[in-house]
Amino acid sequence: MSIQYVCRHCRYPIGTIDQRDFDEARLGLLFLTPEERKDIIAYNSAGDMMVKVVCEYCKQALEAHPELSLLDNPLQ
Repeated sequence: MSIQYVCRHCRYPIGTIDQRDFDEARLGLLFLTPEERKDIIAYNSAGDMMVKVVCEYCKQALEAHPELSLLDNPLQ
């Protein structure tokens, strides 16, 4: 199983961790509420974990234009 980090807005692949055993505490995932886990973590058909984060480009765009955060998919 791998852990794939992708941007939640533009879906740009940020990075992948190829590891069978991983520690959710080291990844910071243990501290998520059930609602946050549902929003941030998904699994694909191969069983890989997809973690939705914000890439640097989207972060800068949202900081420059806060009104974009009101849209469902602001940067697509």
